Amino acid sequence: MRYEIQLTIDYTYESGSDRGRNIVRLLPCFIPGVQHVEQARLIATPFPDEERHLIDFFGNSASHLVWHNPTPAVSFSIEAYVERLQGDSMHDMSPPLVSLHKELIASRSLHPESPHHFLGPSPRTGPMSAMTAFAKDAITTSHSTLEAIEAVGHALHREMKFDAEATTVETPPSEAFEKRHGVCQDFAHIMIAALRGVGIPAGYVSGFLRTFPPPGKPRLEGADAMHAWVRAWAGQTMGWIEFDPTNDQFAGTDYIKIGHGRDYSDVAPVLGAMRSAGGHDSVQTVDVIPLDH
Repeated sequence: MRYEIQLTIDYTYESGSDRGRNIVRLLPCFIPGVQHVEQARLIATPFPDEERHLIDFFGNSASHLVWHNPTPAVSFSIEAYVERLQGDSMHDMSPPLVSLHKELIASRSLHPESPHHFLGPSPRTGPMSAMTAFAKDAITTSHSTLEAIEAVGHALHREMKFDAEATTVETPPSEAFEKRHGVCQDFAHIMIAALRGVGIPAGYVSGFLRTFPPPGKPRLEGADAMHAWVRAWAGQTMGWIEFDPTNDQFAGTDYIKIGHGRDYSDVAPVLGAMRSAGGHDSVQTVDVIPLDH
């Protein structure tokens, strides 16, 4: 499936920000055999005084942008053309969950894809006993690691209610889990903490999700949104698989990936610092337009 992706994030400030510095992760990534990026560009307005593009530790595209002069507003926009391939059929070749630790011990590398980076605490997801207990209850009938990952995702989808007003980007996973309300970021962080609690390495994926209008209704411009889901390590043979607990499914051709990390802090779309006074507002619009019919 081919997609055209358009995104705009507008920030306005009560007083002009001075010497703003941002790290922007908004461009879709290339994944051999899974996701092909035909064309992609990032536009920042006003034009930054300094601009540097690099690939971070986990292989994500990151743009460092700096403004030296006061700016009352900043806008980031992308335009990309991406082909999302079907990928191989998923056959369960994962080890029994009770044996996963042996494969972790046998994995001695610390390269970016190593599961060891995704097993311990990270800035947004530390040890949480309530989520560990939740995962243990969910996997009582699971045998393989893949079945356990899926069981936790299913259980979380049943327990949690999607509520765009319940949390903010700063809400800790423990609070969202206690309320059983949240957005995709909360679903992802809770599932990550739950899986790590039972010994399954897990991380955060940032990207886009194609959405479908109600039957008979036209597609609305800007109705799509940035999305988050989970990647989990299912042993040396299967490697990393991706599951979306918000929508209770494995990530397929409707998912366009930007990047991944240990949690949101590693792949935040816009992260930075500035000198300013007063508050600010932001508006985001996203269009994920299928090009194949």
